[in-house]
Amino acid sequence: MFTTGQLVFGILFFIAFATVIVFQYRKDLKLHKKYYKGTIWILLAFIGFIAMIAAVKFLFM
Repeated sequence: MFTTGQLVFGILFFIAFATVIVFQYRKDLKLHKKYYKGTIWILLAFIGFIAMIAAVKFLFM
């Protein structure tokens, strides 16, 4: 399906991309804590809403 070169490129690209993402997140961690404080509640509300929709679907099917 993939050649050896494509697989090596894909793996190396993934490793490099993940490394850059981790370093950038660590660099911006102070800003994230300052400006995005309390966003966990929005995430929990969204997950709860999706769970409620799924429960209603399975309840009335």
